[in-house]
Amino acid sequence: MKTLIASLALGLFSLHAAAADVTRGAELVKKYNCASCHGADFNKPIDPSYPKLGGQHADYLAHALRAYKRGAGANGRVNAIMALQVQPLSNRDMDDIGAYLASLPSQLVVKK
Repeated sequence: MKTLIASLALGLFSLHAAAADVTRGAELVKKYNCASCHGADFNKPIDPSYPKLGGQHADYLAHALRAYKRGAGANGRVNAIMALQVQPLSNRDMDDIGAYLASLPSQLVVKK
């Protein structure tokens, strides 16, 4: 039974991930001028406190965008700039943006 549940969950995740459109995500980050804060390659933000987005996990990025849209409260994030940026975005938009940014080269480093 555990194997069946795990297989179903993995299958749903795969369908969700496959539905994201990298090309559309690229168009959206250009339309909303995300590079103005996060840098042209999304690895050199204009402020060191801003996150590097290039190569980050797509599901994490989509989750973070949804949290900014939720704002203050349970499972939300508060940032005035991001709150304004994400308001017009649909869940599909956020998935597509996450897929595009995840497809980029990464300068993220994990220290051992």
